[in-house]
Amino acid sequence: MRDQIREQLARLRLRGIDAALDAELDRAEAEGSPASEVIWRLLAAQEAHRREKSLAYRLTQAKLPWHWTLDSFPFDRQPGVDRGQIRALAGLDFLRRNENILLIGPPGTGKTGIAIALLREACLNGHAGRFYNAQLLLDELYASLADRSTPKLLAQLARFQPMLIDELGYLTLKPEQSNAFFRLMDQRYGRVSTIITTNLEPCAWYELFANKPLVDALLDRLQHRCITIRIDGPSLRTSAPASPPPTKRSSRSARRQPPASK
Repeated sequence: MRDQIREQLARLRLRGIDAALDAELDRAEAEGSPASEVIWRLLAAQEAHRREKSLAYRLTQAKLPWHWTLDSFPFDRQPGVDRGQIRALAGLDFLRRNENILLIGPPGTGKTGIAIALLREACLNGHAGRFYNAQLLLDELYASLADRSTPKLLAQLARFQPMLIDELGYLTLKPEQSNAFFRLMDQRYGRVSTIITTNLEPCAWYELFANKPLVDALLDRLQHRCITIRIDGPSLRTSAPASPPPTKRSSRSARRQPPASK
């Protein structure tokens, strides 16, 4: 009978129940558990399996480059960061309010580490977020102009909650890239949250994008609902452990990695 049950579970793709079947049936035989209780435990096992699989998928889709978490961030080595403020952000209320986060500071002060940790926390809590290096994002937007797939790409990017854009700084931009970036931020405005790390104060964005009206409109949307965090502290790369290796994106190892170094 167990073999027949397994065949049916395989056809239905109920892998969580299949994994728990023998243990639960053995327990039921030993304890004389009522059928309703056995069914409930098997369904709970299936639900847990789906949650785990969904989490693993979200972490993979987020394209997190490192296993950085708030537990691994070296707050004791970075006096420029308010631990309480960052821990409060990890509660993810900013996502429920569709607020943006702007992390500004010199290289090595922990901007990327904090941003990745918040993105990971969002994924762990059911959100479908995405990490992007700023230059690669802008290059992807520019490439989409060639085959006229920009509207489709923008629609996809506009759904990520949150979207992390890392290292928006000294880039070489074409006017088309600046325009596409503004269109992206316009579509995301008020609907989802964007996290941006940068070593440039907003006033320096005018030189970066070389288009004052566009930057005026961009900052108006970005800063309307925005939490700005300025990190003025030492570089964490000084006498710091080596950066962690690229992630294999396993949900089980999400909280066991070395500290952030950006």
